[in-house]
Amino acid sequence: MRMKRSASAAVIVAALAGTAAVATATPAAAADYKCTSYGQSIDDPSYTGPWPDNWNVTVSVCAKRSGTTVYSYAKISWSGAERATVDDTSIFDNAYFKLQIKKSQSGTDPVKKSANFGAIEAKMENSNSSGDYKGSYTTGTISYRIGSGKGLGDGELHLNWNNDGAGDRTYGFKASPVV
Repeated sequence: MRMKRSASAAVIVAALAGTAAVATATPAAAADYKCTSYGQSIDDPSYTGPWPDNWNVTVSVCAKRSGTTVYSYAKISWSGAERATVDDTSIFDNAYFKLQIKKSQSGTDPVKKSANFGAIEAKMENSNSSGDYKGSYTTGTISYRIGSGKGLGDGELHLNWNNDGAGDRTYGFKASPVV
């Protein structure tokens, strides 16, 4: 009887080992994010002088599915107009990137989860020693258990330009592919 238990245990351990190998291989295969990049030129409405003042901003919104959960993050890169002031912390009164996970459906895709990433303001107001405002910022990752439905990542940049009197302005970008 003791020998049968050992043989049975060996078969169970071997079966579990095979299952574990399959379980770890499946999420690894599904781990690839799908991304969409979109760029736009954004005018600095607080400046009306003769020099160029547009910010060229590119956002890549990425999403992946692992089982019933959708994950999303975004990478934002920019090139602002050169300024006389180095590291000008007064360019914005507020700035943040709102990352969203939406459920894909016919009509408007409802937001299921969102998060604001405000650390982008300090990054955008940071220049090199010549006053060039170029940089990038990657948000953290958010997740939402969407079940069997399809999901996607989306995002928008909120900028409150200093001295323009308009409050937050929202700049939309293209969503990730559906996952």
